[in-house]
Amino acid sequence: MHSSIPSSSTNRAHSIFKRYKPGRIVVIGGGITGLSSAHRLQELGLKNDINPEVILLEGSGKLGGVISSKSAGGLLIEEGPDSFVASKPWALDLCRRIGLEQDIIGSDDEARRVFVVIGKRLVPVPDGFLLAPTRLMPFVASPLFTWRGKLRMSLDTLLPRRNSVEDESVADFITRRLGREALNRFVQPMLGGIYGGKPETLSTLATMPHLVQMEEKYRSLILGMRKQRISEGSGKNTNGKPEHSRFISLKNGMRTLTEELASKLNLVSIHLNTAVTGITRINNGWKIKTEHNEIIDCDGVIIATPACTAGGMVEELDPVLARELSGIKYSSPVVINLIYNREAIAHPLDGHGFVVPESEGLPIMACSFSSVKFGGRAPREKVILRCFISDAADQDIGGTDDSTIAEDAHNSLNEILGIRSRPVFEQIRRYERSMPQYEVGHLERISRINTGLSKYPGLMVAGNAYEGMGIPDCVRSGEKAAGELFDFIRRGKGAAS
Repeated sequence: MHSSIPSSSTNRAHSIFKRYKPGRIVVIGGGITGLSSAHRLQELGLKNDINPEVILLEGSGKLGGVISSKSAGGLLIEEGPDSFVASKPWALDLCRRIGLEQDIIGSDDEARRVFVVIGKRLVPVPDGFLLAPTRLMPFVASPLFTWRGKLRMSLDTLLPRRNSVEDESVADFITRRLGREALNRFVQPMLGGIYGGKPETLSTLATMPHLVQMEEKYRSLILGMRKQRISEGSGKNTNGKPEHSRFISLKNGMRTLTEELASKLNLVSIHLNTAVTGITRINNGWKIKTEHNEIIDCDGVIIATPACTAGGMVEELDPVLARELSGIKYSSPVVINLIYNREAIAHPLDGHGFVVPESEGLPIMACSFSSVKFGGRAPREKVILRCFISDAADQDIGGTDDSTIAEDAHNSLNEILGIRSRPVFEQIRRYERSMPQYEVGHLERISRINTGLSKYPGLMVAGNAYEGMGIPDCVRSGEKAAGELFDFIRRGKGAAS
């Protein structure tokens, strides 16, 4: 075995790679999933007074994956994800464990409003509308849907439940329960902003399992959501204001999470610019081959890269497993940050942002009022608008240059918000094959992947391609893989010869 691999640019990295010793674990991927895995392995080692040698390999020149924030001139720009949902506890718990309690901030939810673009005009989502109406009067009065669409949605209270247990597309599910207008004017643009995909191909079981369960339990989505809303309360305190923020971020940007997480890995050897080209089985352990022709022996592996990349790594080991991993499709989203003088925008920006139905024919899929959603992102006289597009929505953006994308986004915002001048700053960030598409049959594919992995003790996969796409899901996935692998190593079943 070679004695060294290229060192990281971090101070913690080992420039000379240590000789193998039993209990070594390699984490492949330095995004939020891989960092969470490595951190959890270190936590478990310290807690149990067993310190496995943990090596983290990252193919690029930086840690953090798609999470990236930039600060300049009193502005804080999120180049990747700008927040995570508060309803899933894993990312929030991690923030607290690594000492970021004081940095946690919630979104400004005094007016929990999201708009939908209808006829190039922003129409607020009616109060109490959660994929289906739970409050009658706001729904009836809302111009978001036509009377024909509202009547069709109301039929959900009379329709029988579906007897089949087979997966169906989100488009089929929503159309069957609530009608085509509910799909086109609400569900499609909302899903586009979350998954960057099309409801005609996305799996209901994988993306909206709670709706399937609700139909099974209550028969009607509307009746089920009303009962759920009553049982959970209004979610407001005695002043009538929201009790909890829906979205969580960090005072100095989301980069704080990955940077602080990486800084805590003082017992982990981190190596950047070290892509893995293959993983093979050797006796009871594993051999990792890097792009530098290094061979690293280890007892356990966590692959925390996109599934399509993981598939290439295990091709020699198991072609069937490789095909299943590579079969998960990905979209390539683009994030566009545009900064304007506040006085140049006619709209009051009294919400978190808007989504755009495909039928509107605009190039952007969604826009977040970034500096409104979270305080401290921009001086009072400036506004950060953060737009999102994806090639999964049949948009040909791969060959479109950045200046054209920025111009199209500005023209769209001008048409919707009434902007009287050009942006004072623009930034485009492309994320190639970073957003997995949970297509119909996704859960069956994951089951086949898990069955394939069961033949290889000590080999784990983790990330947003499997059981959830958000930052909390990635944290949970990485920590779960770390916990299972730590138990495996501790039992002494992974010692390589």
